[in-house]
Amino acid sequence: MTVYFIGAGPGAADLITVRGARVLAASPVCLYAGSLVPRELLAECPPGARLVDTARLDLDQIVAELVRAHEEGHDVARLHSGDPSVFSAVAEQMRRLDAAGVPYEVVPGVPAFAAAAAALKRELTVPTVGQTVILTRIAQQATAMPDGEDLATLGRSGALIVLHLAVRYVDRVVDELLPHYGADCPAAVVAYASRPDELVIRGTLDEIAGKVKEAGVLRTAVIMVGRTLAAEHFRDSHLYSPDRDRHTC
Repeated sequence: MTVYFIGAGPGAADLITVRGARVLAASPVCLYAGSLVPRELLAECPPGARLVDTARLDLDQIVAELVRAHEEGHDVARLHSGDPSVFSAVAEQMRRLDAAGVPYEVVPGVPAFAAAAAALKRELTVPTVGQTVILTRIAQQATAMPDGEDLATLGRSGALIVLHLAVRYVDRVVDELLPHYGADCPAAVVAYASRPDELVIRGTLDEIAGKVKEAGVLRTAVIMVGRTLAAEHFRDSHLYSPDRDRHTC
């Protein structure tokens, strides 16, 4: 049988994809991160489904559940918050399943940074202002960052930068980005994006840390820094330009 790694979206239960909801409704076993995945999604599981909260399980225990379900002939919905392609800890599960000979598929979801951009009502790529988005995190107590991926290095590009898992260290983020982006660079923090308790904090790079602390935001948030967050004077996209030849492919 098949393990389906499903992106459950950033928080709102109705932001799971149609495909993800369909697979969830057909899977007699569901593993989900209880601290991140909305409980309302579990109502989509079929009656009598085995539901396993992985919040307190380690990797060995999680993989054992996946292999057990496979051996019993059951499809498994493995719900991850956001999208499985970034900061999801899916890669090591896939590696274990490959070794065990268990087939799996990935169902993409809405990532947190996309939900944050929607909350800000901003396109992150704006003509002549910024066409690059960097998704990253910082070294903490967990996994170290690879060489060359520190903020000081990434910040030299001046591209819009999105930081996951870093809001507790917002002072450090500001200190490392200030030399490259400048004190007046637009910045924002979106906590609990798409949820009823969503919180949007806007400001400049030199003031965002103070606003975050005042709001008491400590987790489940993304930090965004870049000029496109406040771009107003920019050239229209060539995509809809009247000068574009629409008779060529």
